[in-house]
Amino acid sequence: MSAPLIVVMGVSGCGKSTVGLALADRLRVPFRDADDLHPASNVAKMSRGIPLTDEDRAPWLVAVGQELAAHGAAGMVIACSALKVAYRDVLRQHAPAVLFVHLEASKQVIAKRMVVRSEHSMPLALLDSQLATLEPLGPDESGCSVDASRSIGTIIAVAEQEVRAHAELQRH
Repeated sequence: MSAPLIVVMGVSGCGKSTVGLALADRLRVPFRDADDLHPASNVAKMSRGIPLTDEDRAPWLVAVGQELAAHGAAGMVIACSALKVAYRDVLRQHAPAVLFVHLEASKQVIAKRMVVRSEHSMPLALLDSQLATLEPLGPDESGCSVDASRSIGTIIAVAEQEVRAHAELQRH
């Protein structure tokens, strides 16, 4: 399998970083959390419970796309919310071969996870805004959806299986 470019996407609390890190390890490619690419002003805004605007996200999405493009030959997994088709379009402009793995779960499952985690800039108060913004993958988008309400081991195994199946299809 050639080195893939993968965005593990979904709302805050769905498990993007955990799944992305494990998936990168299994695929032997680097991992990056797109949250680390946010400008300080975005982090401060989210920490105060203020939803980001598309204008806030624009430079961040370019930075994420550039990070993917920089790893094109070596492959990479990056955890990035990528909630709207327009956001994913920005990423595809920089890395056309990117594959999206959408982690989906109910509001209740995600809220429970967000309550127990620490050291994160996204408060539970912003979950509704993220769910309202989310546009699921369209049929013309390269990627898959994975049920994120399952055990972490199952989520990772299914995500890896989907990525490998996609890579196999691309070879033929």
